[in-house]
Amino acid sequence: MFTDYYELLEISPRANLETIERIFRYFAMRYHPDNLDTGNESRFGEIVEAHNTLKDPVKRAQYDVWYEHQSSVRRELSGEASDVKGLERDVVIQAKLLSLLWVTRRQDVNNPDIGDEELERLSGCPGEHLEFHLWYLKAKGWIARIENGMFAITVDGIDRANSEHRRDVSATRLLEHS
Repeated sequence: MFTDYYELLEISPRANLETIERIFRYFAMRYHPDNLDTGNESRFGEIVEAHNTLKDPVKRAQYDVWYEHQSSVRRELSGEASDVKGLERDVVIQAKLLSLLWVTRRQDVNNPDIGDEELERLSGCPGEHLEFHLWYLKAKGWIARIENGMFAITVDGIDRANSEHRRDVSATRLLEHS
């Protein structure tokens, strides 16, 4: 697990050794277990670990490589979270999966299942992305893995797909009357 030592010490990644030492002393006194008012043994241990890493030029250089990697991952997550189109795509994919499973159930109520590879192919969504959507739909109770390991829509999933369809039809009718 990654710990952001710069954030822990409340310093910039460009902080010099003098700043690191000064801040370390401040936090060490504050969180030392012997301090009856503000002592915190676990926090003190984290502060010491951060200090020992950042004061050593070799360890700091290695840490900075990992820190930069983690920072880029966080920036990517932040960018994806603020991408409204990404969320809209997810809704479309989930609706498509429900529709595929609904049609399969309607065509053969006794064999209503679709496997992972076929869902991937029919939805046009790569397996690594499909995993999230299948997890979500399962957690909501809209689909389930049946005895043979394949997916099938549940009654709740059919109700969900119906409610989405009715909303789409209502929106279309409102647009037609405009």
